[in-house]
Amino acid sequence: MKKLALAALAGLLSLPALAHDYSAGALKIDHPWSRAMPASSPTAAVFMTISNSGGADRLLAASTPQAARAELHQHLNDNGVMRMREVSGGIVLPAAGQVKLAPGGLHLMLLQIPKQAVSGDRFPLQLQFEKAGKVTVEVTVESGMAPFHPAGH
Repeated sequence: MKKLALAALAGLLSLPALAHDYSAGALKIDHPWSRAMPASSPTAAVFMTISNSGGADRLLAASTPQAARAELHQHLNDNGVMRMREVSGGIVLPAAGQVKLAPGGLHLMLLQIPKQAVSGDRFPLQLQFEKAGKVTVEVTVESGMAPFHPAGH
């Protein structure tokens, strides 16, 4: 019984370490993650949910030492063909709204990666918002392929 109680206490104490969300003013950035990719892949994508409890804002850019460039991207249905395009002008974060960066929809594309991260790795990512300013988050690399669910399609 004593061992069980100690195990439960240890589990509760580790919960803050599992927390994976960040705040910047009215913005809450939840669970930034990337999928483990083959070592030969020169690109990767980063996903997260951004909730906005204040006035409208906009995600303008991102950067990371993990890649030479980071771009804001979206998947679009072009006459039945899914295509990836860079988002010009940033990603709008509506007032009192939420935006999901998810596989098959909006995402951050990391380009010219010298070495792919593997499952369990973490790396910093700096997000630049129009009003909230710069926010650095830690991206967790997860294994396996998430199911493809195009956002809004």
